[in-house]
Amino acid sequence: MAETGAPLIRLRGVGREYPSGEGVLRVLEDIDLDIGQGEFVAVMGASGSGKSTLMNILGCLDRPSSGSYRMDGREVARLGAGELAALRRETFGFIFQRYHLLSEMTALGNVEVPAIYRGLPADARRARARDLLERLGLGDRTGHRPGQLSGGQQQRVSIARALVNDARVILADEPTGALDSRSGDEVLGILQRLNAEGRTVVIVTHDPRVAARAHRVVEIADGRIVADRRTGAPAADPGPGPAQAPQPAPQPAPVQAPVQARVQARAAVPVLGRLAEALRMALLSMRAHKLRSFLTMLGIIIGIASVVSVVALGEGSRRQVLQNIAGLGTNTLQIFPGRDFGDMRSGRVTTLVTADAAALARQPHVASVSPTVGTSATLRHGATEASAQISGVGEQYFDVAGVALTQGRGFDEADVAAMGQNVVIDENTRTSLFGDGPALGQVFMAGKVPLRVIGVAEAQNRGPGGSTSLTVYAPYTTVQARYLGSTSVSGLTLRVADDVDMALAEQMVADILTRRHGARDFFIVNNDQIRQTITSTTQTLALLIAAIAVISLVVGGIGVMNIMLVSVTERIGEIGLRMAVGARRGDIRAQFLIEAVLVCVIGGIAGILAALGFGLAFERMSSDFTLVYSPLSMLAALASACAIGLAFGYLPAVNAAKLDPVKALQKG
Repeated sequence: MAETGAPLIRLRGVGREYPSGEGVLRVLEDIDLDIGQGEFVAVMGASGSGKSTLMNILGCLDRPSSGSYRMDGREVARLGAGELAALRRETFGFIFQRYHLLSEMTALGNVEVPAIYRGLPADARRARARDLLERLGLGDRTGHRPGQLSGGQQQRVSIARALVNDARVILADEPTGALDSRSGDEVLGILQRLNAEGRTVVIVTHDPRVAARAHRVVEIADGRIVADRRTGAPAADPGPGPAQAPQPAPQPAPVQAPVQARVQARAAVPVLGRLAEALRMALLSMRAHKLRSFLTMLGIIIGIASVVSVVALGEGSRRQVLQNIAGLGTNTLQIFPGRDFGDMRSGRVTTLVTADAAALARQPHVASVSPTVGTSATLRHGATEASAQISGVGEQYFDVAGVALTQGRGFDEADVAAMGQNVVIDENTRTSLFGDGPALGQVFMAGKVPLRVIGVAEAQNRGPGGSTSLTVYAPYTTVQARYLGSTSVSGLTLRVADDVDMALAEQMVADILTRRHGARDFFIVNNDQIRQTITSTTQTLALLIAAIAVISLVVGGIGVMNIMLVSVTERIGEIGLRMAVGARRGDIRAQFLIEAVLVCVIGGIAGILAALGFGLAFERMSSDFTLVYSPLSMLAALASACAIGLAFGYLPAVNAAKLDPVKALQKG
């Protein structure tokens, strides 16, 4: 087709040189070239003559070192990276010698890629891609991957990809170089028909027979144009074309893009489509490299599982501690003779008496109080014997200490006053003495004293022996008279009223007893302080272990970054191709960043599931302790995984986005 008006492409004095050791290598020098709209031009030359470099400059994949390149009247040197990407996306269509198809995607998916970056809606671009493949004789191969296609079929997919955005200029670099003669002729026939439809076609070749199919041949030698001539080749028929050649499938009709598709492409909002494409490519890449993806996730899985499990262990420990202390009463004070637990003289201090309990019971800040004394004895019932702790307590002890009765009742004030022999035993004692038989009303011997069971209490988990020790609760007067022969008590257990501050109550109790005794010959254990101390210690330990788990998360993040950097190197050809078909730097950056985040999020979910599995296994091994999982900690763990993906995926994503399209295509 003859040129009309100003040339579409104009080069003046264009040169391209590359650093080479201490000097430079001049690949192109003083290139003057005009190409009009609708021309079919063959750039011909031997290997190393500079023809491929010229094509890369024409397609805005490379920039000249000197001279002027105007495309449709616009000076290309003044265009930014985004404008160059738009030019490649909307004006040029590339056909490569090595096809450069994405192996993870089908033929249809490969053709769609430029339309995604153009912003064409999913349905419209899929229909457009399918129509192009059908017109090029690949209607029955749309779902095949490149490895399932012949060389000629792959090149047809490459041609369809070049046309999906209705490119005005087709740039073909040795399009028949990797094909047999029949497939090569078919590809050249398609290019001739595209030119007949009004598209500008520039083909780079070293084969004179291929160049002869063009209307114009530009010869290059040593980086300079040495000839520019017309061939007189006849224009191609824009009809069905290669139907005359033997074909296994129906042949294409003209492949001009519908006007409606062009309008939709310009009207569509591209952002969501590009992000969806990046997500889809991330999933395809992960599926194609399953082992690598799993090893990348492993550090994240371990870190997230550790964090969630540690938080669950900490919360479970805290609740267990509170439950154990609740057995003592969380708002209780215990008063013992002596200065502290290590006082060797405490056994000789007998000033703590039941009258002190009566005096404290009259105070408004005291809800209830019980004297306590203790001894041990051998229990006998029939042929069964067992050693047990005899706890002498008041009738209010069960309320003071929060001991729950599972059967019967506790003894009352009359039992205490009468030094009665009605007692309450715990579940361990009931099992040891009576087995599965009834316990209430049974009489057993505790030393030489017969005792009658009127109630059964739950086993207590505190103290040495924990829930395995045997305990008998008897009136303290009974223990004093029948076992100890002393009116002193070994301690007082006091429950503070709910609306009274524990520290204030402790001070008031200390003042009263000091006045009564004339000296401070006792010490007070505040169970609330114990609870706070143990809880604080538990939280500190949990934070320490969580910090270690966070370190493992960071290590996992570094692993993600390393693998993603390797992935950039492995997929450098893919990156170059995406840039060639119009991907912006932001598109490349988003793709690799989304992939890093996706790896971390999937690893985070797997880590949470692993932590839950660990909890189930732990519960099977330990019947009295459970991990308490926090939904908030799981959400925080997922958020951390996302943050790690963003933080450690950023550098690989930026490196990928900074790649030069030409170098990426050459290395790919």
